[in-house]
Amino acid sequence: MVRLGGEPESGHFEDRTGQGFGGGGFGGGGLGLLMGLVGSRFGIVGVLLLLLAYCAVSQIGGLGGGGEGGQAAASKLDPNVRSFLVRTLGSTEETWGGIFQQSGASYRPTNMVAYSGGTQTACGLGQAAMGPFYCPTDQTIYIDPAFFNELSQRFGAPGDFAMAYVIAHEVGHHIQNLEGTLDRAQQAQQSVGRTQGNQIQVGVELQADCYAGVWAANARDERGSIIEQGDIEEGMRAAEAIGDDTLQKQAQGTVVPESFTHGTSAQRMEALRRGMTSGNPSACNYAR
Repeated sequence: MVRLGGEPESGHFEDRTGQGFGGGGFGGGGLGLLMGLVGSRFGIVGVLLLLLAYCAVSQIGGLGGGGEGGQAAASKLDPNVRSFLVRTLGSTEETWGGIFQQSGASYRPTNMVAYSGGTQTACGLGQAAMGPFYCPTDQTIYIDPAFFNELSQRFGAPGDFAMAYVIAHEVGHHIQNLEGTLDRAQQAQQSVGRTQGNQIQVGVELQADCYAGVWAANARDERGSIIEQGDIEEGMRAAEAIGDDTLQKQAQGTVVPESFTHGTSAQRMEALRRGMTSGNPSACNYAR
């Protein structure tokens, strides 16, 4: 079990779980680009749509205003889940803050929004079926906590570290946004065909996996590392469960390598392991 409790709770968290499903259209499809996991209801269709979403990201603006407005609704978020989310996010802030400081830079934390069913974002309408995702326009991670049940039951990847890996992967996309990696990858995609564009996105996703491992390797409290051996095994099971080849086999019984957008199970496991073994972001040289 991940040992959380010594780190401060993140102050960059918003609970929208009690709000109704936001109206409005899907703003250009940009949400699919950066989501680290494909929700089980999204299936193979989601995998194939990711590239189209990726190409649209740079053209998506804010929605203006936002939120459902009106009287605040009661939260539907389990207190234990909330604590896990804000403490894991707080741990990533401490860890990446220290890593950035070592290189003479300042880390600007991402925000996190927990919601139920759907919510408005600066990238369009976010829906639970898309799985957790990061929107670069508002630098925010969006997550429907019900996904953790699917991760455990549908994908067979239970455990605290499996859930922490999901969050740390999305934080990895935020790191890429701060570094300019996402902009460079999107620009590179515009000059190549779909298969090559998919390969670029695979590099982006594997780097985010690796960055999740870097967080795990460096996360500390007063007693030392918060990660134990059992956590590593949980992370490997989660990375294996969400590989493109594994998801495609489950969805359609066959594998289409040229459509991969996140990497195979073996690649995702290797990327996470590389980050955890090295503890060094420079070892995560997957993306352009």
